[in-house]
Amino acid sequence: MATKTIAGKTVQVNDEGFMTNPSEWSKEIAVEMAKEEGIAELTANHWKIIDFCRASAGSGKAPTLRQITTGAGVSTKDLFAWFPKGPAKKVAKISGLGKPEGCV
Repeated sequence: MATKTIAGKTVQVNDEGFMTNPSEWSKEIAVEMAKEEGIAELTANHWKIIDFCRASAGSGKAPTLRQITTGAGVSTKDLFAWFPKGPAKKVAKISGLGKPEGCV
């Protein structure tokens, strides 16, 4: 298993850079991963989605785009504005979760 140092902490990641152990995640790691994904600053809207994804990943699976929009009460348009170019995948990565099923 590959490792990567993010925000001064070494974490386990897969080939695509998704964390493989969600318990290693921290908000500092989220901030650094967001920057890597092209999001300069995490706003309250970003944290609302990240917190929802972390809370709903109890089954160990990252939520899908539909689960996020329905569960967090946000529109698909807003989600794409906050996490451009593949929001479910970006949110999962920033949230320290695995790649959502169905994402290419």
